[in-house]
Amino acid sequence: MAAGTYRLGDGGTRAVSLGGVLIGRWPVATAHVRRFVEETGHTVRDVLRRRLEAEQLADHPATEVTFADAVAFCAWASETLCRAVRLPTGDEWEAAARGTDARTWPWGDVFDPERCNSAEAGWGWTVPVHAHPAGRGPGGAEQLAGNVWEWVGDAPDPDGWRTVRGGSYFDSGWGVRAARALPADPQRATATTGFRIAIERSDMR
Repeated sequence: MAAGTYRLGDGGTRAVSLGGVLIGRWPVATAHVRRFVEETGHTVRDVLRRRLEAEQLADHPATEVTFADAVAFCAWASETLCRAVRLPTGDEWEAAARGTDARTWPWGDVFDPERCNSAEAGWGWTVPVHAHPAGRGPGGAEQLAGNVWEWVGDAPDPDGWRTVRGGSYFDSGWGVRAARALPADPQRATATTGFRIAIERSDMR
């Protein structure tokens, strides 16, 4: 995502100036989280452990992760890559999905069920992170609409809840638009929530 001014929110009514940041091309896959757990011994719940052991899900987005799991993964990735890895902010995430023309979905202003894993697909489950290249955003990031909700690094609300973006395979086309955000219990891991990483451009070597 290039530095610039982006029009965010429903209707693109909120102008925000953002610095450049590299947004993960895909949501973090199950195989990546499995490596993180193997190398760090990070404690995970049984439901996540079973998902990590399922080879057929290796290229699906990692789900059943809490906000703390996502932050811990970023800390491990920072050490592994020798770069400052973090969750994107909600504004960065939305800017990557909408581009400078404030499009409604990553590909444009007309919903296309062939470009994402939403309720219209009727699949009812995650699909591989590479499954919808035609649904990529203007900067090249994929699956910013549907498949799984994604934790972002915004500050908690007064109740301590965090924010997820993008909608999931249970959400309709309107539910996976780029402006949509929901509060979520950071301690609750679900089958519909994952995350992707961000790296500051200034930290690239």
